[in-house]
This record gives sequence, C-alpha cells and structure tokens, in this order.
Amino acid sequence: MVGRPLSSKTKLRVLVIAEAANPEWTSVPLVGWSLANALSNVADVHLVTQIRNRHAIIRKGWTEGKDFTSIDNEKTLVPLSRFGKRLWGKNSSWTALMALSAFGYYSFEREVWKRFKDRLIDREFDIVHRVTPLSPTAQSMLPAKLSKLGIPFVLGPLNGGVPWPENFRKRQYAEKEYLSHVRSLYRLMPFYRSTRRHSSAIIGGSRYTLSEMPAWAKSKSVFIPENGVDRRAFSVPRTPRSSFPLHAAFVGRLVPYKGADILIRAAAPFLRDGRLKLQILGDGPQRGELENIVRELSVADSVVFHGWVPHGEIQDKLRACDFLGLPSIREFGGGVVVEAMALGVTPMVAAYGGPADLVDPTTGILVPLKDEASLISDFRSAIQAVVDDPEQLNVYGEAARERVLRSLTWDAKAMQVLAIYEAILAGGKIPHYDFRGATG
Repeated sequence: MVGRPLSSKTKLRVLVIAEAANPEWTSVPLVGWSLANALSNVADVHLVTQIRNRHAIIRKGWTEGKDFTSIDNEKTLVPLSRFGKRLWGKNSSWTALMALSAFGYYSFEREVWKRFKDRLIDREFDIVHRVTPLSPTAQSMLPAKLSKLGIPFVLGPLNGGVPWPENFRKRQYAEKEYLSHVRSLYRLMPFYRSTRRHSSAIIGGSRYTLSEMPAWAKSKSVFIPENGVDRRAFSVPRTPRSSFPLHAAFVGRLVPYKGADILIRAAAPFLRDGRLKLQILGDGPQRGELENIVRELSVADSVVFHGWVPHGEIQDKLRACDFLGLPSIREFGGGVVVEAMALGVTPMVAAYGGPADLVDPTTGILVPLKDEASLISDFRSAIQAVVDDPEQLNVYGEAARERVLRSLTWDAKAMQVLAIYEAILAGGKIPHYDFRGATG
C-alpha cells in the first residue's frame, strides 16, 4: 500500500484515532493524548476522539474541526455502563470493563467511518493510526475498509492480557477477575482476524501482548512500550543522596493486585528502626486495611498516606524519594515506573508484566515473582541491600533517567512511530526497537 510520494519538506497526513485521549486524566486517556500530541509535532495530525475529551483538548489550545473531531456515542455507552453496574456492581473487574467497552467501541468507529469516509476516499490522509483503545480485545472494522482504498492502517500500542500468576488467585478474585479465565474467547470476536490481517503495522505496548500475536502477524509487529514522559515536565531530577532515613514511594491505586500491603510488610523492619520512610501516594478500597496493617506492625510513625494526589503534583513528591517500590503482580504498562526513572528515582519492581519490560539490572531492581511469601521476603532482601549501600541508588537512578530521556519520552516515541509510517509508505521493512530505543 502506497500513499502520496514522500518528501523531506512535506509532513505526512495522519488520521489518529484515539477514543480515549485526555490531557487532564491518567492511565489510558493520558497515553492516547500524549502520543497524539507528540505525533502532531512531526506529522500533520487530525485527532478523532470521544466527546468526553472535547473540553480538555480545547483547553490545550486545539481547535475542534481543524485539529480534532469529537464523536458523540453516549447513547450507546451510557446504557452499557448501566448494564455493567447492574451485572457486576460498582467495582467491576478490568476484564469485565474491557469486554463491555469493546462493544461500545464499535459504535464509536461506525461514526468515525461515517464522518471520514469521503475524506479518506479523496486521499486527504496518508495513513490512519488507531492509538486507543489499547486493549487487544477491541477489534476494528476499519483496516479491511482502508485496505480496499489503499490507505495503510497502524494499530497500537496494544497492551493487556498479562495472565494472573497462579499463586495469587486470592488477589485475582478479590479484584473480581473471574472473566480472565475465558479471556481468550476474544479471538472469536468479529473483526479479530481482519483487524490484524489488514493492519500494515501492529505496535505492541508490552512484550507479552506482542507474544500473543498470531504467527502470521508477527513480521509486521513491533515492540514500543506503552508509556512515556514529557521531557519538559521531568526536567528537574532527584538530588543524589545516601543519608538516612531513605525514602521509598508507592504510587498507585490501593487495590489488592498493586501490592501496597506486600511492600509495607517487606519494609517493616527498616520502617521500625528509622532507616526508611514510606510515602504512599494514592487511594482506593484497600486503604483501611493498609492503615490497620501499619498499626499492627507498629510502623505508623514511618508511613505517610497522602491519599489521592493530582498527577501534576506526584512528580514533586516522587522526586523527594530514593526509590519506588512496586510489588504489583499484574501490571500492564507501568507508567509510574517510567516517571520514576525519568526523575532518577530507582524502580524496585516485581519482575513480571510491563515493569519487567522497562527495568533491567543496570537501571533498577527486579524482584522475582513466585508467591506472596517469597515476594515479601525478596522485597525485604532488596530493601536490605539498598539500606546497606544507599549509594547504589544514585547509580541506578542516573542510568534509569538517561535511558528514559533517550528513548522513552513522547517525542522519542513519536519519531519511532514516524519511522514506521515512512517504512510502510516506502514499501520497506518496518523498523524494530528494544526498550532502549535502538533500531534493530
């Protein structure tokens, strides 16, 4: 498939589809916005997003109609949301939410095709890139339609589906993750094969998601981590230090799979003897339980619960810490890991899922994931090692920051994606990267 001739003076015209794209939210909407915004600096981008994001995007200075289009499919989404709450309750599982949202996405995409069909036929865009949904369970009817028009379709970053570790079933069911046992049925959904068959390139946001690609799609699949940072927002790093008490941070929702309780139990001896302080940034249904654990372990003087902290303020609190502790047993992307690394804060993470794609022995501390007892023990050993030699945190932190600023900023990701666009349009081989951003 070939678009218009490439020219060094002409930016590619890209229709970016990101149903979730919001600069004022976190998680998937922030990924959608951040990548679309970065791509707008290297290509002529028109963003298509859901209407709930409209006002936040306008506040960023984008003009509706010229820079982006908002799609209103609330008539479909609201009943689906009500149905989900009746079926699973207010705190439904992530797998259940993704199953429902996949059906809601069809209504969004039908409207996208209705709005842009004529413009695509008239070749107003060289390439179409669906950035969000990130879930591999959200299929697309567009690749087959665009293939008939000769317009390349890029999919991703796709991320999700990391299996629940066998020895953590109690936490899995505490998260109401019963549907994850039958998650593979998404391969039977309409457009599963055509989405992958007619995509010109598929970006995997994690190595696991990439490994799930059918064998026939792997030659056009490439790994680029889901998360990134804005270099300008992370210009001031942690000040290197090695004095006591050290400060550890936990950042995230207080829910069973994130493992804040595991970190507290692992850190308890060092919290009691005054060599460590723990800053817990986040809130959630597990907070009361965590506060009880802190009291039972007699470490209340060394643990601070900050509650929910606006995303823009987390950096300042995280920058004041020496390492990030994240015993999450099923993390897809690990956005907070990238942010900690960008600040020069050493990540100490469970060696599973997204964080294991981002951290290696030169940039942080990977703790084996076997079962709950060993995870507590191994995190305690890892904390003991940094308490015995705090200087190593400065070494890890410097290497981690250098790596992120080189290859995991949104600007760097935009250039990686642009290289994929150019390769597709030129009929060349799709470039491949490791998480350091080196071309392979």
